[in-house]
Amino acid sequence: MDADYLIDRARLKRRIQVWRSLSIVIFLLLGLLFVMKFEGIITEDYIARIKIENLIYNDPKRLAAIDKALLDKNAKALIVRINSAGGTIVGGEALFKTISRFRKEKPVIAVMDELATSAAYLVAVSANRIYAHEGTVTGSIGVIFKAAEVTELLKKLGIKFELIKSSPLKSEPSPFSKFTPMAKKATKSLVDDMYKMFVSIVSERRKIKIENVHRIADGRLFTGRMAVANRLVDQIGDERQAKIWLKKKIGAKNPIPIRDINIQREVSDWLKYLTANIPKTPFSEGLILDGLVSVWHPWN
Repeated sequence: MDADYLIDRARLKRRIQVWRSLSIVIFLLLGLLFVMKFEGIITEDYIARIKIENLIYNDPKRLAAIDKALLDKNAKALIVRINSAGGTIVGGEALFKTISRFRKEKPVIAVMDELATSAAYLVAVSANRIYAHEGTVTGSIGVIFKAAEVTELLKKLGIKFELIKSSPLKSEPSPFSKFTPMAKKATKSLVDDMYKMFVSIVSERRKIKIENVHRIADGRLFTGRMAVANRLVDQIGDERQAKIWLKKKIGAKNPIPIRDINIQREVSDWLKYLTANIPKTPFSEGLILDGLVSVWHPWN
């Protein structure tokens, strides 16, 4: 073989090896940077963001992730992006309390997208300030307790259900027995108690007299414009305006990035999440939402 050919071939191999090595190093560095950013290791200041979407339920891992962001000295503020019709009372209450802890140490802004009703509005009032679009649908302040009664259906099917219980209100309401006046009264007391809590929180956080809250907390919906007029929302705006307000609040002079809060989930968590957000039907929601709920039902 020609000597020049062999020399050129050797040089080419060396170049390929050099570029291959550089490519591997660059790939590893990019991977390291990604992991550092994903795990919150990068030490730059940022605004944390949590997205509250679909059905709200009690999610301890989401709550823990918010608490973790609160402890991060580089997380200077929090944006709560909301697009939800509501969910369980406990789910909304837990988020309200967790975000309120954040608010007591760092500024928080809630930004409403298309929908922020019922328990989702309860989450919003935990913020220092609430922004909404003009066409946002919000409000629907209230609590419901759903109960099905299938005694007539069972009768037509020739099925008789017997229940032995220790007292009249045990296992009430039940789908297998008539909803008695006593049971209705007892169940209504649960709804009234949680409604009282909801109204009190709105009154305290929005600085509206309790009697005035009662006038608008009858389950009705509001557009973003109407919500501003009724002092349920601070102003019309989006995340861009929210970021401007937060930058002034924390005194940031340089551009500051927004980073989504990372929620560590396992396979079982994702299955639960997907189950909780299957296509919404009255029947499927009845299976998912056990107990007291605060949710707007647009399908009814």
